[in-house]
Amino acid sequence: MPMAAPVPGKGLLDPRNHMLILIDFQSQMSFATKSIDAVTLRNNAALVSEAAAGFSVPTILTTVAEKSFSGPMFEEITRAFPGQTLLDRTSMNTWEDVAVIEEVNRIGAPRVVLAGLWTSVCIVGPALSAIDQGFEVYVIADACGDVSEEAHERAMERMIQAGARPITSLQYLLELQRDWARGETYDMTTGIAKRFGGAYGLGIIYAKTMFGASEGH
Repeated sequence: MPMAAPVPGKGLLDPRNHMLILIDFQSQMSFATKSIDAVTLRNNAALVSEAAAGFSVPTILTTVAEKSFSGPMFEEITRAFPGQTLLDRTSMNTWEDVAVIEEVNRIGAPRVVLAGLWTSVCIVGPALSAIDQGFEVYVIADACGDVSEEAHERAMERMIQAGARPITSLQYLLELQRDWARGETYDMTTGIAKRFGGAYGLGIIYAKTMFGASEGH
């Protein structure tokens, strides 16, 4: 019989064992996105960005043809990383861009978490490439979008079959916190959840307002 121990599983994400790459959250790319509505997409992108910035996760922001075609990256993302350089590309596959790969190697994390537009092109490309080179890959499914639900779902299936692990935006935030007794990040985590966590966030607001609840005590 295996022996249980009160330690986290090796497959869980923490702020020190991965990098986040946010890809092509840009106006032109979002216009044709139909698998998720724009409001939800922007909300989830903000949740992920605020979580990564708050937990100091090494994060790469990359765009494609920003000035000539696709437009600026969502403000919800750039606001979370003030002053950070956006790596603009010509390649649809982020993993084929030299500047991006130099940054990946500089960070040196064994796990890559991906989110962006579109799932079937700009996420599949780096996911399969990173897996092929020995990285563990996680894809934040509800912070990705595509031209149709069919395109998004087939892309997710293809990445999962190759070994990628699907997660969600709120799951990403809570997995980084993982213990409500971690007081140094408690207020930040619940604050992000209150702003971007939908009904869960409303529940936090209610509990704290009505009877001063706190998960960590």
